[in-house]
Amino acid sequence: MTFPIAAVRGHFPALATTQGWQPRVYFDAPGGTQACGPTIMAMSAHLTRGSANAGGVFAASVETDATVEAAHAAMADLLGAQPGEIAFGPNMTSLTLAVSRALARDWGEGDELIVTRLDHDANVMPWLLVAQDRGMTVRWLDFDPETGRLDVASLTGLLGPRTRLVAFGGASNALGTLNPVSEMAAIVHAGSDALVFVDAVQSVPHVVTDVATLGADLLVCSPYKFFGPHQGVLWGRAELLDRVLAYKLRPSPSQPPARRFETGTPSFEAQAGVLGMVQYLEWLGGELGGGNSRRARLVAAMQGCEAYERGLGEQLLAGLAQVPGLKLYGPPTMDGRVPTFAFTIAGHAPDAIARHLASEAIFAWSGHFYAVEVINRLGLAESGGLLRVGLCHYSTAEEVERLLEALRTLVA
Repeated sequence: MTFPIAAVRGHFPALATTQGWQPRVYFDAPGGTQACGPTIMAMSAHLTRGSANAGGVFAASVETDATVEAAHAAMADLLGAQPGEIAFGPNMTSLTLAVSRALARDWGEGDELIVTRLDHDANVMPWLLVAQDRGMTVRWLDFDPETGRLDVASLTGLLGPRTRLVAFGGASNALGTLNPVSEMAAIVHAGSDALVFVDAVQSVPHVVTDVATLGADLLVCSPYKFFGPHQGVLWGRAELLDRVLAYKLRPSPSQPPARRFETGTPSFEAQAGVLGMVQYLEWLGGELGGGNSRRARLVAAMQGCEAYERGLGEQLLAGLAQVPGLKLYGPPTMDGRVPTFAFTIAGHAPDAIARHLASEAIFAWSGHFYAVEVINRLGLAESGGLLRVGLCHYSTAEEVERLLEALRTLVA
């Protein structure tokens, strides 16, 4: 079935914005995608109709309660979870810090944590801080600088009887590497009693996520990275969350178990926006021939996005290979990666490349992208890091060609 790119782009008001006479090209998706129209409308509608805090008996509060329940159910369907296993927060980093502190209540000196050199610092530093506070030992899972892939074979040797948690990403925000989460989770659970914590911020926007079969114990993601509002989402196995004592206020709910991590008054308008985002993806899944259930349509949407993005990625990789002096980091093909591409160009600082692209209304990031360990491992910290281009399902082949032409102009 043909991917309905024109209809997709029609759902994103920002894509019609121009810079002078040129349409803007948003290749900054790994740092945050544009919001779809249903997200924007749902947030506006919640605020326009009249908002109120949750838990009251009057109409505005009852409506807020309904929005909250619907948003949790929608997010659960996107991840293959149960609504009671979903918690919203201001962002993934805040939720990870909160979870790390709650889990660390039962950890102490001599216990061990495993983190990777490939992860965003939001899935590294919270665990380093825990280790520092509790006197724990940190073990590192490395990656191959040539391929950008984790050294999964060495994971077994890092595990021990005192390993309490293994943290790794679904996909690298810097290099685009798609990690074998299920395989790694199976290794961890076969070789230890450790928990598996997955940063899925970069994988959820591009591949089907099914926490019921993934093997993770805890997973976090960020709806603003997949066409929704600025929010963070935590998923955890209900039986695990049920025994974790979160840092929270006494009146805050403890049931369903995930809600104990929703401290303070949340952004109800953002939860409404998440519901709008899921409804948009459900529409897309229907256009792509998805089934009758919401989950089936969401799976169809993500499968369609993955196939469409693969084609764009192959076009971009072929073009990048023809740019003189360009060095690509991460997997060399679209196998085992998401459409996030990082590179350097000899004689051109990453910041200078980003400025050149910006002058052509092409938006891309340069630097370390909070992937501190990645940049250090590649030896690029002193030279300005990387230039990162991120595609998503609203990108087009014409935009990819605009990028390639801009790069060819730069090195001419």
